[in-house]
Amino acid sequence: MSTKSKLIKIGLPLIIIAAGIVGMRVLVLSRPVPQKEVRENPGALVEVFTVAEGPKVVEVVGTGTVQPSREVAITPQVSGAVVSLSPRLVPGGFFRKGEELLRIEEIDYRLAVDRARAALAKAEVELATVQGQGRIARQEWDRLALGDGEEPNPLVLYQPQEKNARAGVASAQAALSQAELDLQRTRLVAPFNGRIRSEQVELGQYLRAGSAVVQFAGTDAAEVLVPLPLEELPWLKVPGPGRTGNGSPALIRGAVDGSRWTGRVVRSLGEVDALGRMARLVVEVEDPYGLQSAEAGPALEVGMFVTVTLQGKELPKALVIPRRALRDAGTVWVADSQNLLRLRKVEVLRLEEQQALIGAGLEAGERVVLTPLAGAAEGMKLRIVAGKARS
Repeated sequence: MSTKSKLIKIGLPLIIIAAGIVGMRVLVLSRPVPQKEVRENPGALVEVFTVAEGPKVVEVVGTGTVQPSREVAITPQVSGAVVSLSPRLVPGGFFRKGEELLRIEEIDYRLAVDRARAALAKAEVELATVQGQGRIARQEWDRLALGDGEEPNPLVLYQPQEKNARAGVASAQAALSQAELDLQRTRLVAPFNGRIRSEQVELGQYLRAGSAVVQFAGTDAAEVLVPLPLEELPWLKVPGPGRTGNGSPALIRGAVDGSRWTGRVVRSLGEVDALGRMARLVVEVEDPYGLQSAEAGPALEVGMFVTVTLQGKELPKALVIPRRALRDAGTVWVADSQNLLRLRKVEVLRLEEQQALIGAGLEAGERVVLTPLAGAAEGMKLRIVAGKARS
């Protein structure tokens, strides 16, 4: 190979490499210097609630079980065989006051009435006889002028005999009244509007006086026994012992289908449960089966488990925030006018299911943060969600 060829093979690559280095150097030196850009922290994205001041009705929520307000075991007062039964005398059957439940055989008691009437007639005849004898004795005494004007012995004028005869008449009248009463008692009737809870009687069965045969519960009203913590009682209106004033209104909701009824607190049981340290209030619901209403609604049946919302005192000026705005140890997060986070200690008057009632530490118009933040600190910058400043 000639020297020229060798120089070309060795020098050409070196020239290309050198040209590339020079060209790169020119490009690096000619490029514009990048300007530094400082990115601004937009702040944590949060949802806020605008605090408003206004009237607030305190609500106390509890649960309870429905029970009849009146219940009685119906017992026959006379003995005898059952000769008639109402077709509605079955568990769940409804009766109006005075409607017949069953009838006991009457023949023995009708005969007793007849005997009592005969005994009364006999006693009245005996009384009339004694009174006649007494009048005759008085006439004879006066006609014969016996005793020189002195009053005769009462026995002479049949006074003790008349008194005894009058007692006989009174006894016979009482026996007749008792016999007639026993005859009336052969019909067992509903003592008030109600329904049959249970029965133990069949046609032809012999009933003995004093043995309960029907368990009967009233339908004009039902009661819900609601256990509540003692600290909730000052917020409610509960009629005192012996008072019949209206207590706090109540909204009753079924635990299964959400059906609703209205009621009212009528009394407290006046004792605290030893285990749960809870006071127990009685809420009364009128017409729980809708029997007196033109439109039949859902029935509030005995034994149902229900949720009861009691409407307590009304506060004319109250600050209410969502319960989820509360942080640990009664603290809330407030977004100030510059959208900076402020940690604020507040006085919590009471907690409800979804809301918290604030006594001090907040003012109307301030914005409390609802969104949970990791590492929240005083002065943290915030970014309010558009359209989420709720009130």
